[in-house]
Amino acid sequence: MAKKLYVGGLPYSATEDSLKEMFAQAGAVETATIIIDKMSGRSKGFGFVEMSSEEEAQKGIELWNGKELEGRTLTVAEARPLEARPPRRDFGHDNRGSGGGGFGRGRRNEW
Repeated sequence: MAKKLYVGGLPYSATEDSLKEMFAQAGAVETATIIIDKMSGRSKGFGFVEMSSEEEAQKGIELWNGKELEGRTLTVAEARPLEARPPRRDFGHDNRGSGGGGFGRGRRNEW
């Protein structure tokens, strides 16, 4: 059964291919994913690796946890399931122009 690992402290230059190559030293890598910031398109500095077995995952942790890569210390651990979070509040912004544009709020409209 595949085992998912969290990999934190990745250099921003890391790619999914380089992550896969790193963990291939510990065994068969099913998937390697780097989390990307939606706004900037840059890596967030962490990702996930799915190893083929529990033994290979443990070897990956032993091999890379606490090691330095391009000046950053890696954190490698068993990935925890995503916890349910409360729904995000939109604070009244409903995309209908009601967010307040500046005119009419303490300023005289001189049009």
